[in-house]
Amino acid sequence: MSPTPSKKSSAAAAAATQARSSATGFGGGGGGAGMRLIVPLQGVVQGRGGLVLGTLIPCALFYFLQLYLRRNRSPPPTSPQPPAANGADLLGIVRSSSRNFLSARGSSGHAALSSRAALIARSGDSPYFVGTKKCSEDPYHPIDNPDGVIQLGLAENRLSLDLIGDWLARNVKDTLLDEWQGGLSITGLATYQPFDGLVELKMAVAEFMGQVMRGSVSFDPSQIIMTAGATPAIEILSFCLADAGNAFLVPSPYYPGYDRNIRWRAGLELIPVPCRSTDKFGLSIPALERAYNQAKMRGVKVRAVLFSNPSNPVGNLLHRETLRDLLDFVTEKGIHVIADEVFAGSIHGTEEFVSMAEVLNTDEFDRSRVHIVYGLSKDLSIPGFRIGLIYSFNEHVIAAASKLARFSSVSVPTQHLLISMLTDTKFVIRYIKTNRERLRVMYALLVNGLKQLGVESVKSSGGFYCWTDMSKYMKSYSEKGELELWKEMLNVAKIHLTPGTACHCIEPGWFRLCFTTLTEKDVPVVLERIKRLVDNH
Repeated sequence: MSPTPSKKSSAAAAAATQARSSATGFGGGGGGAGMRLIVPLQGVVQGRGGLVLGTLIPCALFYFLQLYLRRNRSPPPTSPQPPAANGADLLGIVRSSSRNFLSARGSSGHAALSSRAALIARSGDSPYFVGTKKCSEDPYHPIDNPDGVIQLGLAENRLSLDLIGDWLARNVKDTLLDEWQGGLSITGLATYQPFDGLVELKMAVAEFMGQVMRGSVSFDPSQIIMTAGATPAIEILSFCLADAGNAFLVPSPYYPGYDRNIRWRAGLELIPVPCRSTDKFGLSIPALERAYNQAKMRGVKVRAVLFSNPSNPVGNLLHRETLRDLLDFVTEKGIHVIADEVFAGSIHGTEEFVSMAEVLNTDEFDRSRVHIVYGLSKDLSIPGFRIGLIYSFNEHVIAAASKLARFSSVSVPTQHLLISMLTDTKFVIRYIKTNRERLRVMYALLVNGLKQLGVESVKSSGGFYCWTDMSKYMKSYSEKGELELWKEMLNVAKIHLTPGTACHCIEPGWFRLCFTTLTEKDVPVVLERIKRLVDNH
């Protein structure tokens, strides 16, 4: 049978390819495996770009292949080889690694950070954080380091740590071992639990919140989302209520940590709303109105008002009427309100604390726009436990926050320990009473001592601090003059306090002094150091 036409065509093509390969010197078996791989490529290129390209490109590829093989045939570095089992030396097998072919000359530089992380890494710290760092590097101790830096910048309550320590000493062992009472059994300790907090802890915290607020309001555990401190609670609310580039109005002076908590990851803008000393730094609705309208003119969308009650750093309380006016304002503007009430149980004055939740219980307002931040770092003196929470009246915020809580959940052992502590009614009642009395005594001791030096403070009723006017000791009535005085306090008097600049105070010369980091014996030391400094001004 004669061959079919298709077979004739295939034979002819093969013959032509063989002829062209022989003509260029790449055909036959003499070129090796490398050349046999290149020949088909030659045919493809030749068919598209002509005989010249079809010849030069395969030759170039073959040259680089030979160069590559020659480099890798270099003898391996000599190194002692382990003896074989039969006593003979084993031939070493060289393993090549991709690292051997990387050149520093070809590197494009260091691996880059995201623009968000790079901005945070480059940003400078405010005086609040600079002073805190210096205190940690050179901490004052009456015996071990009497010339160290005294910490008056950190709002941390050390006055009642002995009460917490005594309770832990008496109860931790029983809590850890009492499996039948829901303690830290291995099952409850080592397995996954709800990220937004155990129901038992929410119930215990809700009861504690009602107690520190003197029973004026009750809290629903189903509206609580537990977080690892108040900081992530504020950040989660920022994420839920606003988009990057939106803004919160914040009456100033305000807590310096808000700048980090809200700006860094949520990407929001904080608009300070200045409060004046002539009004004892009280919140002003007309000032909020002006700030809102100015933001609107700039094209910035305001999504919420954030305020602290008791005020941090001033320590004053917002009255019921002011809270009602604030709710009217946010309702009119169609925005949210966040009440930071972490110092609600740390009242040392005669004024009554009023929670935003209490106002909602007595008046008709749109609850869905109201959110409260609370925690146990201040009122229970346990910042190291990292216990904070969101209390929201908005079911959609609760749904979103419960999912976001997975990024800042409280450890299960800590939750069980606090359940035991907060359900110890006798302890809680004794702690609240004793802590308030100690706050009152220490506040009066420091404020009266400063007054004898000629340093006046705003009257306050809550928090761990006093808001003090030192403007007359500045070389110039300006932000620069305030920072110069702050540096003298830190480096000469060896006292860390927070300048008003860090709190976005519009009036120079105000400083926040935290008195809960001191003992009664420390107060004369602080006053003497301040006296030596101000006497030179």
